[in-house]
Order: sequence, then C-alpha cells, then structure tokens
Amino acid sequence: MHWIDLTVFVVYMVLVLGVGFLFLALNKSTDDYYVGGRSMGSVHIGLSVVATDVGGGFSIGLGGLGFIMGLSGSWMLFTGLIGAWMASALLIPKVFNIARKNNMYTFPQILEYFYDYRVAMVAALISGIGYLGFTSSQILAGAKLASATFHGLDLQHALIIMGTIAVIYTVLGGIKAVIYTDTVQWIILMGGLIFIGIPMGYQAVGGYEAIKDTVGPEFLTLTNVSWQTLVKWAFTILPIWFVGMTLYQRIYASRDEKTARRAWILAGVFEYPLMAFMGVTLGLFAKVAADSGMFAQWGAEAAMADEEMGLPILLRNILPVGLMGLMMSAYFSAIMSTADSCMMAASGNLQTDLINKLFKKKYRSAKETLRTSKLLTLIIGVLALLIAWKMENVLELMLYSYAFMVSGLFVPVIVALYGKNKSAPAAIIAMLGGGSTTVALNQLVNNLPLGLDANVFGVTASAILYMAFAQIYKNQRIKTVTAKENE
Repeated sequence: MHWIDLTVFVVYMVLVLGVGFLFLALNKSTDDYYVGGRSMGSVHIGLSVVATDVGGGFSIGLGGLGFIMGLSGSWMLFTGLIGAWMASALLIPKVFNIARKNNMYTFPQILEYFYDYRVAMVAALISGIGYLGFTSSQILAGAKLASATFHGLDLQHALIIMGTIAVIYTVLGGIKAVIYTDTVQWIILMGGLIFIGIPMGYQAVGGYEAIKDTVGPEFLTLTNVSWQTLVKWAFTILPIWFVGMTLYQRIYASRDEKTARRAWILAGVFEYPLMAFMGVTLGLFAKVAADSGMFAQWGAEAAMADEEMGLPILLRNILPVGLMGLMMSAYFSAIMSTADSCMMAASGNLQTDLINKLFKKKYRSAKETLRTSKLLTLIIGVLALLIAWKMENVLELMLYSYAFMVSGLFVPVIVALYGKNKSAPAAIIAMLGGGSTTVALNQLVNNLPLGLDANVFGVTASAILYMAFAQIYKNQRIKTVTAKENE
C-alpha cells in the first residue's frame, strides 16, 4: 500500500478511535452505553441497522458469493429485505411500548416479560454464544481484507491488529458511538462502492463484453442457485430479525415506535437491492480478473485458494493512490460496525440476563455498572479474537452463528408474541432442543435429507418440542386444578 493510502487509513482509524474516547466521557449510565439514551432518529438507526446486519463480513462474504456463483448470490440479502419489513410490521409494534415501559436493555428481557426469568437466562446464554461467533466472523473478515491489502502482513498479525482496534473502540464508546459512526461509515462505504469500486472494477476487467466472454452465462443470471440454498438462507437470515440482540438494542434506542419502524424499512431497501447487487457484482469482477489471468499478472494467484480473497485483491490492484486508502478504510469501518455491535450484544446479554440474575448481582452505583459492562465487552472481544484465529471462512462462520441462535430462539419468540399457550418449560426445552439439533447435525451428518441445511431441522425440532411440551404442561395444570377442585 502506498504511503498516501496508509496515511488515509491510519488517520481514519484514529478518528474512529477518537469517537470512542469522546463517548467514554459522555456515557454516564448503562442507558447511555447500551441504548443510547433512547433518543435516536430513524436515519441514524436505519443506517446502523443495515451496517450491523450486512457490515464488512457480509460485504466480504457477498464478494465470495459473487466469485463462485455470480449475480444469483444477491438472493441471500433478499431475505434481509423481507426480514426487515416483517419486523417493522410484526415485531416492533409488539415490543416497543413494552420495552419502554419496563426500561429494557436486552432481547432476553422480552422473553422474561412473556415467560419468566429462567427463559431469559437460557436465551441470554444462546444469544451470547451466537454473537460471540458472529463477532469472530467480523474480525476474520477485517483480517482477510488487511492481509490482502498490506504486502507482507499475514493473516495472524492482521487478526491481532483488527481485533485490538475493534475491541478498544467498542469498550470505550458504547452504543451511541457505534450508531453515529455507523452512519458515517456506511455512507462512505456505499459512496465508495457506487462511485469508485464498481466503475473502476468494470473498466479494469474490460467491460461487459469481457465479462460475458470470460465467465459462464450462469454467472449473469439470477437462477444460478439451488432451492436448497434459498431455503437455507431464508431459515437462517430471515428469523434473525426477530431474535437478534443488536436489532432489539436499536429498537430500544429509537425515539419512538414510528421512528423504529421507518428505520427498519430504510434498512431493508439498503440491504436489497442496493448492497446485495453491489457486493456480488464486485465479486463477479474479481472472478473475471482471476479467470483472465490478471491475478497472476499482479502476483496474487496463490492467494486465490480462498474465494473471499478475490474482492480485496481486486480492489488493491485497481484503485489509484488515495482512493485505495479511503476504500479500505470504508471496508474496515463496515466490519467494525458489525463487530462492535455484536460485542455489545453479547456482553449485554451476559450481564443483564445471566450474571445479574444468576448471582443476584447488585451494583452500588451507575459507574460500577458501567465498569462491569465494559469489562464484559473486553472479555467477549478477546474470546472472539481467539475463535477467529481458528476459523477460515467468514460467511460460513457468520451463517453458523446465525443458525445456532435462530434454531433455538425463533419459535419461543413467535409464540411469545402471537401464541396463546405460553409455557416457560416448553420454551426452554425448545431453545435447547432446537439449538442442539442444529449443532449436532452440522457436526455429525454430512448429507441431510433433500440436501437441506441443518438449521431447517433445528427450527422444526424446536417447533415440535414446544408444541408437545406446552400441551403436556397444559394438561398437567388442568389435572392439578381439577384435583384441587375435587378435594
């Protein structure tokens, strides 16, 4: 990387860390730290939602999809559009007023409201573990980008650098720093892709004729995807809008219900078609460059054992001095936008819904509560870095983390919001059974029926377990009441 690009990058990162230090002084309570004082507007919230949900991890992952399947990879984020709009219509009206009246900070507190504290504790553990893995995927995405961008920087050293920056920034700043910087970072990333990355990538690979002549026609269609893959994406991504702690934090941080609903509609449009097609298009350009021998010309052919490295290698070699530094800063920022939110989600779950309830923790002051929050965020960040050290594929790690949360939490949430037979024991059994089914099938079974993803069976198992045990406990209650009446 040229020294001008490096200077742009370093200055940008210093400014981001500066925002963290600014809010270190401004945050006075957990209300400030976790839900931004409950006063944020729809534009800031909407851009923060899409920055958190898509982020740099999906940006790099979309590039990988574009590299291996072309424009059809965009269908993955179509589920983001549907999920965001469904949450706007079905979730936010149900939870916003409840959360505001009960001064809620976390997603499991909603489950405690409808069930009991035991359900909230199990949900906190599942959500905390899931977001720990998701944070790891973002750190890994940043490390891949850094190692492809900076000559001589290997993946392990890049992991340490990216992990350290993300952890320090998040521990210091809290949710307000995250949301405000998300807005700026996402505008820069979108502008960079629209006005710099895509036009220059298109020109570098030789335009449409070169693309058509280099890759197969299936890369330029929207049908180069199996129905099993579409089902996997639907079951994994769409439900996360109903169980994602990072999304509940932003509902709670919104000024009012209408603000939150507008923010979710805005976020859906940014996900699909905007970000979906930009991400896979750049990955497609990287595929054209690799197949036409441009990577060998750049001395980067050896790096292409990993399709997710195609996009950063392409950008590194086509962007001019100055713009390269700005574009890489934007990608790193998008990665941090998701990593910081996930760290805060995991620490918020563990502190509010697990540690405080399990140990009946009482804090002497708001400052002590805030210190504990920051310490837990630091611990989560370090653990995420260690997990990232052992993983290789960003998208795989992200979807695996999503699947673990969705398969355990989705069914109890839907029953809580719209079901009549609410049973805390059945909810706990459904959470543990659904999550365990997905993990076990992923680890032990290579070929599932119809080629479906393990998460499909996990969600199904969760639903069956809930219905069965809810009926069992309902019958027991009826028998108990009848016996007492007969006495």
